[in-house]
Amino acid sequence: MGSTCVRIAIDAMGGDRAPGEIVTGALRAREELGVEVLLVGDPQQIEAVLPPKTNTAQIEIVPSEGAIEMEEEPLSAIRRKPKSSINVAMDLVKQKRADAVISAGHSGAAMASALLRLGRLKGIDRPAIGAVFPTMVASKQVLILDVGANVDCRPKFLEQFAIMGSVYSQYVLGINEPKVGLLNIGEEDCKGNDAAVRANQMLRENPNIDFIGNAEGRDVLSGDFDVIVCDGFVGNVLLKFAEAVGEVMLQIIREELPQGIRGQIGTAILKPNLRRIKQRMDHAEHGGALLLGVDGICIISHGSSQAPSIFNAVRMAKEAVDNQVLDRIQSQYQSLQRESS
Repeated sequence: MGSTCVRIAIDAMGGDRAPGEIVTGALRAREELGVEVLLVGDPQQIEAVLPPKTNTAQIEIVPSEGAIEMEEEPLSAIRRKPKSSINVAMDLVKQKRADAVISAGHSGAAMASALLRLGRLKGIDRPAIGAVFPTMVASKQVLILDVGANVDCRPKFLEQFAIMGSVYSQYVLGINEPKVGLLNIGEEDCKGNDAAVRANQMLRENPNIDFIGNAEGRDVLSGDFDVIVCDGFVGNVLLKFAEAVGEVMLQIIREELPQGIRGQIGTAILKPNLRRIKQRMDHAEHGGALLLGVDGICIISHGSSQAPSIFNAVRMAKEAVDNQVLDRIQSQYQSLQRESS
């Protein structure tokens, strides 16, 4: 796109707290990140949640009709509702009116809409949802993919996930030589089912992937790996479990702080540390998961996302656009195909 300002299409009707929290997070991102936001949804509902004295002339609202409900089957719903908020938001990216799209609505519908409207990157068989997890190493994160797009995966899909994850980890997360692992039930190359064994061999033989071996469940948050690949069934279970553990740990910390005056003094002293703990453990701080492999930047946020999570999702989308993640994945994969031919 000709403009240097990143434009983000936001599904204002998607999510448990839409449109209020979605709009609040989007407006904060516009002010603090210097992006343009296109709020997609019912104009009346969006305008009703705008802060008082908001200059509506500076906000672009793109009308849509309805949203995909969580109980609806994704593919049939997006075909039956062509003007739903997620479809209109995807169309904005397809038409080059926006650089990226964010939705906290039906994740299956978001993926289906992205595939039908944006299509896959050339050479990529299946897209993958990549989620960033904290690790035991301070300021270091690990990218897990897939966490829900593909229940079953062939070994070559996992190899493609590793390539896409490595590019994202290098250019957005700032890891010079991302170390890749394959989630498995043992460290040895022979462990796992037939698909896991074959995937291990393909990853180990690929010179463009810094594959360091299998990763067991206990290794996921160790900090030893920068990218871990798995099928979407296992990845989604892992994601939901990690989110629950994070919430439990934060609750335990709150409950175990001393009560009364002593507790107030202790909490005041520990406040910076507690804030950093929350930033490392709370899934809302990461904004969402990037749908890698489709021909457009698409961030899928948690259904319960509040304003801070939407803000972070916009930040994530902006970083992906600024670092030309799509072009880099496409270039990397095309070079691999030339080498193998």
